Amino acid sequence: MKKYKELNPSLRTIMTPGPVEVDPRVLRAMSFPILGQFDPEFTSLMNETMDLVRDVFQTNNQWSYPVDGTSRSGLEAVLVSIIQPGDKVLVPIYGRFGHLLVEIAERCGADVVYIETEWGGVFDPETVIQAIHEHKPGIVAMVHGETSTGQMQPLAEIGRTCRELDILIVVDAVATIGGVPVETDNWMLDAVMGGTQKCISVPSGMAPITYNDRIEYKLLSRKRVERGLRDPANIELANDGQMIRSNYFDLSQIQDYWSAARLNHHTEATSMLYALHEGLRILLEEGLEARFLRHELNARALVQGIKGMGLTLFGNEESKLPCVTCINIPEGVDGEVVRSRLLHEFGIEIASSFGPLKGKIWRIGTMGFSCNQKNVLHTLGALEAVLIREGYRLPAGEAVQAALDVYSVVNKEEISC
Repeated sequence: MKKYKELNPSLRTIMTPGPVEVDPRVLRAMSFPILGQFDPEFTSLMNETMDLVRDVFQTNNQWSYPVDGTSRSGLEAVLVSIIQPGDKVLVPIYGRFGHLLVEIAERCGADVVYIETEWGGVFDPETVIQAIHEHKPGIVAMVHGETSTGQMQPLAEIGRTCRELDILIVVDAVATIGGVPVETDNWMLDAVMGGTQKCISVPSGMAPITYNDRIEYKLLSRKRVERGLRDPANIELANDGQMIRSNYFDLSQIQDYWSAARLNHHTEATSMLYALHEGLRILLEEGLEARFLRHELNARALVQGIKGMGLTLFGNEESKLPCVTCINIPEGVDGEVVRSRLLHEFGIEIASSFGPLKGKIWRIGTMGFSCNQKNVLHTLGALEAVLIREGYRLPAGEAVQAALDVYSVVNKEEISC
């Protein structure tokens, strides 16, 4: 019989745009005893998790809970639950994950219209608003923070326009929730989908979402009680014409599970819910504003360090996503060799990119628990050392010094206060 080694993953400094390092308190929470899904202690934890999700998403929406699955599960659950075949959906694309929204919407049978801008920038909100007036969609689907390009799209004006025109707007905030402001109610966003493995700093496996009564109205118009849960006398009476085409991602059923009715839909991912609860609790204990400032500070130090070693950033710095920094790979440097040496010689993981940017940029994440001064300085020093070993000429020592200058200014300000 074949024998297998004991599981012993290597310790890494994870500086990718997700996944990221996880607070030991979250990992500890995942080791707690399992409770039954209808145990009052567990349902109380579910209710408290909904409160935590509301606070982080800055919303008063009743329906704020996680979908079991990776970040993509939240995107798909919202879209498959609200899109009926033939619905017109507008998707403004400025990176890889805009294309993902198009693909999911097409699979739902939508009539998809998209506009696209060059990767490395975002849309002037007025451009999107003009497209809304031109195409008259029923739904607008947008990415808030595009990790493939390190860019962040302003949403407030677009959300307000959609509300005025009675158009639903759904937003992919997987990369931004917990790291930068996501003002669900103030920006008039109808549904927002997040992820755990980025700025929330919880292992991948849940997708916290929130949606308002405008979305709920759409869900209830398509609702179908699962066949095995219906009164046997009415088992053939359901109106299946416009039913939601996924059972697992049917939000009209999942919200019943998260409601006081506790109508069974699936067996909740107990240990993941413990992790999400603890991750959100830690996030709010730090404070939203403090957390946003921490992400901004460490990104700024990283950027100054990158510039200090003579490298250039990819993309428009005015619309830069604070928690992802994209760097142009210098001519003559093999980007994958550099990434490999960082991983195997320094234990640091950074990311490459996708599509038209594959092999052209590196992406460094400063997210959640990974977003700290030690990691930034370690990454800058290691990247500089690897580039020198690869024969790239740069001003040795300047990267870490430039980052330290950023931190020292902040430290002096704190002391003076």
